[in-house]
Amino acid sequence: MMEHFIVSARKYRPESFEDVVGQRAITNTLQNAINNNHLAQALLFTGPRGVGKTTCARILAKKINQQAQNEIEQDFAFNIFELDAASNNSVDDIRSLTDQVRIPPQTGKYKVYIIDEVHMLSTSAFNAFLKTLEEPPNHAIFILATTEKHKIIPTILSRCQIFDFKRISVLDAKNHLAKIAQQEGIQAEDDALHIIAQKADGAMRDALSIYDRVVSFSGSNLTRQAVAENLNVLDYDVYFEATTHILNQNIPQLLLQFNSVLAKGFDGQHYIAGLAAHFRDLFICKEQSTIALLEVGEQIKKKYFEQAQLANTDFLKEAIELANSCDLKYKGAQNQRLLVELCLMQLASITEGKKKTLNPT
Repeated sequence: MMEHFIVSARKYRPESFEDVVGQRAITNTLQNAINNNHLAQALLFTGPRGVGKTTCARILAKKINQQAQNEIEQDFAFNIFELDAASNNSVDDIRSLTDQVRIPPQTGKYKVYIIDEVHMLSTSAFNAFLKTLEEPPNHAIFILATTEKHKIIPTILSRCQIFDFKRISVLDAKNHLAKIAQQEGIQAEDDALHIIAQKADGAMRDALSIYDRVVSFSGSNLTRQAVAENLNVLDYDVYFEATTHILNQNIPQLLLQFNSVLAKGFDGQHYIAGLAAHFRDLFICKEQSTIALLEVGEQIKKKYFEQAQLANTDFLKEAIELANSCDLKYKGAQNQRLLVELCLMQLASITEGKKKTLNPT
């Protein structure tokens, strides 16, 4: 019988605070609060999707009773109640919850209520919940989670201890993916994982979903090229090549390259925005103090340093300005292709008169 595939986001969902990726400040604070018996009865976890809010809420819910009862093995699952406010957002849903809150737990010391997507509660449901949140019974702890803190009424906010979860950095996401790939015996190039981590844009859950998709596409060997192809992202090489043409003032080759990018189905804006980001990365390589801001894989770093030597700071400033302004004008342009082509011609003309200092050897 064929076994069901378990998605990585579920399979590798952290079981303890140590396993949570990229939220060290929050997990340490929560652990200390439990250890010192200093935990508020209402907590609000806010932050973008896929960064560990619900995961931390579940770990915390389990730990609170383990610590109180000194029974590390027991998971006290019956003391944890999860409510998804996206689908249970009426006054009646909240009333049945508040009625249940009054009853003390049968085992363990606390009943923990995790309310996900709490911003989806209707105004009347919020108001019905307010009284309970104001004077919760000693055995009740509420953990509210939301992606949209600004939608929560101030009277609720003021009664909660607020924890702001941050986006996961590219490096943290990449290192976590590398660990998982190793566990599963998958050969993964550093740069391949880097592209996945960048594409996930700060959400660990997205990074894991993308990783699953790429593995099912290219099997146990993840190369940078296969990942770029599967995720339909423009590979770094496209931008290195474009920059070489620009520095060489080779307008025909530059326009041909842009044409081939469009032929592969990429959007012109995607290309020009990527080029602006590439110039920014080259600019960052120029200064020792800003190198830490360069979020690329190790193998690619060397290429950035080499190309950065060929382009001076004035050129890069002007190039970023031109590419960025083209990106901004793109949506409103009548002829979008022409707009990008004009921008490429202007970029290749910056080096006129500076040819001696800029021309690559």
